[in-house]
Amino acid sequence: LLFVGCGGEKAAKMKYSARVSSSRRKSRKAHFTAPSSVRRKLMSAPLSAELRQKYGVRAVPIRKDDEVQVVRGTYKQREGKVVQVYRRKWVIHIERITREKVNGATVNVGIDPSKVIITKLKLDKDRKALLERKKGASTEKGKGKFTEEEVQAMQDVD
Repeated sequence: LLFVGCGGEKAAKMKYSARVSSSRRKSRKAHFTAPSSVRRKLMSAPLSAELRQKYGVRAVPIRKDDEVQVVRGTYKQREGKVVQVYRRKWVIHIERITREKVNGATVNVGIDPSKVIITKLKLDKDRKALLERKKGASTEKGKGKFTEEEVQAMQDVD
């Protein structure tokens, strides 16, 4: 158990792994100095309900040529194709979501990947393999879900 807090107040916070720091300072440093390979995973976006049903996967790292729909912010409900995943700035650029600068130039507006849902995936062999891997991991665990038989058995206990 370790105590964290600012100033005089202290709140108990459980530490689960001795090898992983729960320091805010270290977490922020790791996040903002993360290499591109790590940022790829951190810049994941959830799949639409249809795709989630089809592939059995909740979210995947976003990539160029995916089709997305913005679900939060000024550009809510807008759809388009991802033209760039700007890992350095932690944003994605979507076609037709642009603004005009004072000098007349049009520039892409950066959108956070967590604020979009993927409506169409650009599939290649690596992406298909990733979906298969992720699907296998989720079905193995069952993740706390009860089967019909277990539910029936629990109702019979009463």
